[in-house]
Amino acid sequence: MKVKTVEFCGTLVAPDAPFPADLPQIAFSGRSNVGKSSLINRILGRTRKKVARVSATPGKTQGLNFYQVNTEFFLVDLPGLGYARAPDHVRAQWKTLVEGYLARKDGACGVVHLVDVRRDPTVEDRVMLEYLASLGTPTLVAITKIDKLKQQKRLTVIPELTQALGLDPEQVIPLSSKTGEGREELMEALGSLVQAWSKSQRSKSRNQESGGLAGCPPLHSA
Repeated sequence: MKVKTVEFCGTLVAPDAPFPADLPQIAFSGRSNVGKSSLINRILGRTRKKVARVSATPGKTQGLNFYQVNTEFFLVDLPGLGYARAPDHVRAQWKTLVEGYLARKDGACGVVHLVDVRRDPTVEDRVMLEYLASLGTPTLVAITKIDKLKQQKRLTVIPELTQALGLDPEQVIPLSSKTGEGREELMEALGSLVQAWSKSQRSKSRNQESGGLAGCPPLHSA
């Protein structure tokens, strides 16, 4: 997938708020210091004029940020998990927002969860992946900051992280926002998710036209 256009379409602060448009959505999640904004800017090809705010202070993303890519899908930047300095009530609000959004039938058709290659998986990482599995949401895990490890070290660390998180190797993509390593593989995976969503929508429309079972309700436009 080649990124031609990116447009910021707004921030939602309620899990049941109407979406900006009727497009497939792919959400990005991860701990507040995992480098999510930097990675989003890299994969969208916006390393000079950034679309996702990069901050030295974790926890700046406090809503669901919607970025429209190629007028084909939304990349949804979720609030960072586990930011210890945020007040308890704020973290509880983030949890309600994220879990409520991900549980929506008209929400994310897939999630990319980020894990720092230099850190052991956290409780928040495991809880998020278990929650996504319970929802049946297609999930990829991006192992970030891969440029920090030498090639030989990667051969042991990546399989260890994959096993620790209970993942299949094909769910894992090593990435670097600094060098761009892994970007093409991830963009190809995002394209596959968008195509799968479009195919399911066409099938749903045919069922509705023929009077068959429609499955999930259609998405609501803002």
